[in-house]
Amino acid sequence: MTKAASFASLSRDIATESDAYRYLERLRWGDIPRCAHCDATEVRYIAPANGVSRKTAGGSMSERRVWKCASCRKQFSVLTNTMMHATKIPVRTWCLVIIDMIAAKNGISAHEVSRKYGVCPRSARHMLHRIRETMAGPYKTLFHGVVMADEAYIGGDPANRHAWQRERDGEKDGRGTDKACVVTLIDQDTGEVRSRVVGSLDQWNLGKIIIGNVEPAGSVLVTDGWKGYNLAGSYFSKREVVNHEAGEYVVNGYSTNAVESFFSQLKRSIDGTHHHVSVKHLPRYVAEHDFRRSTCKVTDAQRVDILAGQMVGRLPYKELASH
Repeated sequence: MTKAASFASLSRDIATESDAYRYLERLRWGDIPRCAHCDATEVRYIAPANGVSRKTAGGSMSERRVWKCASCRKQFSVLTNTMMHATKIPVRTWCLVIIDMIAAKNGISAHEVSRKYGVCPRSARHMLHRIRETMAGPYKTLFHGVVMADEAYIGGDPANRHAWQRERDGEKDGRGTDKACVVTLIDQDTGEVRSRVVGSLDQWNLGKIIIGNVEPAGSVLVTDGWKGYNLAGSYFSKREVVNHEAGEYVVNGYSTNAVESFFSQLKRSIDGTHHHVSVKHLPRYVAEHDFRRSTCKVTDAQRVDILAGQMVGRLPYKELASH
């Protein structure tokens, strides 16, 4: 894409299903179509013959653009092996929801998508989770340099729980409750964000997350004063501790303010847009905010390009069937 993508411009550019297919083909393949099965470039376009629509064997009209590979001999479309594989929702609707979701700082809810685009709430929920799953994309490189780390607990105020829940938790807040914990790392140089939802927050889990995403040699780990980071910090060339309890927020030019800002945005989204998310699906909501924060310095058009490069793979509905 060369021009800035916005909801208004995208609506004009993809007025029909055929336009939406061509739009996705440009995003996924560029100028050279590739087989969705074997990645070969020796492919040919086969249908619809007029490039717009065709009548199927069942008598209905279809605008699905079909290609065939000369290498593996299989047919495919731009949707094959992506989050939109075998979808019955119009591809144009998918494109509009994607740009809407990418541009929404606080995210959008399934009920809003259902009302705005005329799909049932269950389908809207599945669409959004598939997009979130795509946003989680594979991490191919380790962080290196100055890396900030912090954790946050996602959940309601313990005072609002049932009496048996408060008794079970001893009316604890923060560490020690059964709230879901999110650990977030931010690369200060690139701005990339990576978060993980953990069931138990201890030095071993923290160590696995941090060492698994950061190259310790030559890097600086910036954390608060919690002792749980001591094990992971011992592997780094340098560790800086910002003691918030002592009123410290910047030490030797280092701080964890960026991570705390990320958590603030995440919690506002959950409270204001979604109101409640289950622990099962929390990693996808976190991945959504990781993606938007990691790409906050680029345009929405570039965000769509980045997402298009990650959209191989799909999320089966059965994984969403239960909360």
